[in-house]
Amino acid sequence: GYIASAPEPQRAFFDEKRQYYARYGLSLDLFVDLDALAGGEEIGRLFACNAIHLTGGHTGDFLRRLRQSGMLEKLRAWALDDGILVGTSAGAILMTPTIAADALFEGGSPEAVRDGAALDLMPFEFFPHLNDDPGYLPALLRYSETTANPILACRDGEGLILCDGLVEIFGAPLMIAGGFVEAADRGRIADLLSRA
Repeated sequence: GYIASAPEPQRAFFDEKRQYYARYGLSLDLFVDLDALAGGEEIGRLFACNAIHLTGGHTGDFLRRLRQSGMLEKLRAWALDDGILVGTSAGAILMTPTIAADALFEGGSPEAVRDGAALDLMPFEFFPHLNDDPGYLPALLRYSETTANPILACRDGEGLILCDGLVEIFGAPLMIAGGFVEAADRGRIADLLSRA
């Protein structure tokens, strides 16, 4: 299943993800627009999927749509009951306790975000596209001094898989906490997961 972050009348991003999954022998068949949910039957079909893809886009708008549609808590419960969520960019940010770090993409301050509570499935915040702006890392270091959550920061093409204690890291993401940065490693992430 695929949940769009915003209306997608041409379904270009959906078609792109559908082609991506097809290269791995997987089918992406169900498109869900949170602004036009057709009711219980469509929601049932979504949660009958083997996995749900949360796409990229404007994270704050995506979070607002998930809340307004009543899907935020349903997605959280489904994921905690062994459902597989795949997130790219905004979709990955939404899996964390808060979307506060996302404020940096619009030149804002994460500390100013007051209503950013998200799915809270991971014991750290997530920041994608680290390579897009040299100012992101210093800003994340400053923010890390004011938040109790460690921050996992990835460049494009990097990421991780978390599943029943398994931690797979792709690329060289960074773990930022307390004003310090280090290479993310499986052991540290597994330790965070076990304490959550």
